[in-house]
Amino acid sequence: MRRVGFVSLGCPKALVDSERILTQLRAEGYDISDSYAEAELVVVNTCGFITAAVEESLEAIGEALEEHGTVVVTGCLGERPAEIRARHPKVAAITGQADVGGVMREVRRLLPLELDAFSGLLPLASDAGRPEMAHVKLTPRHYAYLKIAEGCDHRCSFCIIPSMRGDQVSRDAADVLFEAARLVASGTKELLVIAQNSSAYGADLRHRPSRFADRPVAASLLPLVRELAGLGAWVRLHYVYPYPLVEELVALMAEGTLLPYLDVPLQHASPRVLRAMRRPGGAESHLSRIRAWREVCSELAIRSSFIVGFPGETEADVQQLLDFLTEARLDRVGVFTYSAVAGAAANALPGQVPEPEKEERYARVMAVQRRISSERLAAKVGTTVQAIVDDYDELPGEVVARTVADAPGIDGVLRCQTDGTVKIGDLIEARVTGSSEHDLSGSCVRRLPWRPAVGSFG
Repeated sequence: MRRVGFVSLGCPKALVDSERILTQLRAEGYDISDSYAEAELVVVNTCGFITAAVEESLEAIGEALEEHGTVVVTGCLGERPAEIRARHPKVAAITGQADVGGVMREVRRLLPLELDAFSGLLPLASDAGRPEMAHVKLTPRHYAYLKIAEGCDHRCSFCIIPSMRGDQVSRDAADVLFEAARLVASGTKELLVIAQNSSAYGADLRHRPSRFADRPVAASLLPLVRELAGLGAWVRLHYVYPYPLVEELVALMAEGTLLPYLDVPLQHASPRVLRAMRRPGGAESHLSRIRAWREVCSELAIRSSFIVGFPGETEADVQQLLDFLTEARLDRVGVFTYSAVAGAAANALPGQVPEPEKEERYARVMAVQRRISSERLAAKVGTTVQAIVDDYDELPGEVVARTVADAPGIDGVLRCQTDGTVKIGDLIEARVTGSSEHDLSGSCVRRLPWRPAVGSFG
């Protein structure tokens, strides 16, 4: 059996692409190697969103070439082949993002299988990239990313996603739901819904219905998540732009249908900076929405991301962001310094901020958010929460879990003492006994059945 090594970089959307490529490799008869030494070819799925990610991808390609020699590059950075070949002219082949068929063509060319009467019947390029083929998972068994759309119709001045991934292309609701049903049937307890802009899901399809479980389901976020919630797993929403439908989503969270968690990329609080970013809103409108959401669902946890050091950003703009964070008291915040990505319109804007100033602003914003995070987590001490178990910790009987307010990999954890019978993927009720800037500690009260009762996320 021919063996292929695989390196997956980038965001959860790229991780789903990696899962689909690996699924097709396995379906066609290739074995997957977890080391360079045993691989006959290496595929590197790259990220090209910001400068640091591009450099990480180029370094990973270089390492694969040095360790192995035969490398196929795919992913977002693959949309810029000249940049890759300028640094690594010896790569064997380059394909673009989400190009399962292209990767498979190159793998077959460079590492052909000896087909016989049986293996010759396996699915080839015609099936590559079909969402329903995505059986190989790169996440733990108990949670999975569920990608509902590719690309984006927005043209933010700092972003090159549309030039790499194109305009939004949504999946039919039935395709998404059939994949989700298979995941849940195979042990998935948490579905993490992702797209570049989940709020706009289905707009390109004019929200056309497709049939799932003998009934039509529109390609629109509200009916989709209602159906997903009915499968018996946690449903967590990511990259939700503040469209009017968010109020209805929050109402579903209040009744316990969805996890009370919103990942809303606000990017800044200064209206002037947001206009330069080609983004809507500002501190006042952000705060108005957040107040309205919290009035509907008091348990709502809000995560957002912000950029500091954007071209033209002034001290007054930074102060407006700091004031906004102090008043909004968001649960989780990611902060990034502006990165001049090749092809982004913002690169031509006047008032480029020097790197030392970007770093100083980043430090100030993070200091404010660390204080807010510490206070919000300290307020949970003494309460009882639901959490899903991700891993075993170092101490006997201690597990690493996540509350409903925490997405994997980007938010905090709950380190929880148990009686030793709790397993990975279990849903537990825990009493919070301590907190830090990012994480909680506690003790398990009891193990809960799946599915969670409506309204019992507390």
